[in-house]
Amino acid sequence: MPPDLLKTSPTVPAQPGPSGHAVGVSNDEFRAAMSRLAGGVVLVTALEAPLDPDDPGSPEGENAGMTATAFLSVSLEPPLVLVSLRTGSRMDDLIDEQPLWGVSVLSESQRHIAGRFAMKGRLSDRLLFEDIPYTRGEITGAPLVGGALATLECRTEQRVEAGDHTLVIGRVLNARVPSAEGGPLLYFKGRYRHLS
Repeated sequence: MPPDLLKTSPTVPAQPGPSGHAVGVSNDEFRAAMSRLAGGVVLVTALEAPLDPDDPGSPEGENAGMTATAFLSVSLEPPLVLVSLRTGSRMDDLIDEQPLWGVSVLSESQRHIAGRFAMKGRLSDRLLFEDIPYTRGEITGAPLVGGALATLECRTEQRVEAGDHTLVIGRVLNARVPSAEGGPLLYFKGRYRHLS
């Protein structure tokens, strides 16, 4: 590198401030910048095992679900996907206990489902699933939303702690495209949107 460029090139990376961000990057600035990245919307689901599987009178396992926008394909060989879950959330804890889960890629007509499962201080999962058509995954038992653009059944391969989230990498065990109709549901600038 020419000597004159050495004088103007930064040699020390920005140090983290009290918030954990580099000095000069606030939570609001980071959130605003990342909101400009459009993402697909999925419903991540799992079946929680019964409290006492040996007791025939014990209630069946309960469905659990959460809306996610940080979901992506990782690998074709083997087929792997990644979802980011808030550390300590119900879904993070559940998938940590049992490794089988499902993903429904939501269509633009399923905004109400995304909103319902993204609510803070929400109702019980049992009530959230009450009027939503779904089938049980053949392998995972996870509820897969009817009318979704695609559904996947996955088994956790790896968990990586990353800040206040856990990155869960799952091997795809089953993939279906049940509905070819409609466009995808997108999340952009803090709102659900669809392709124009």
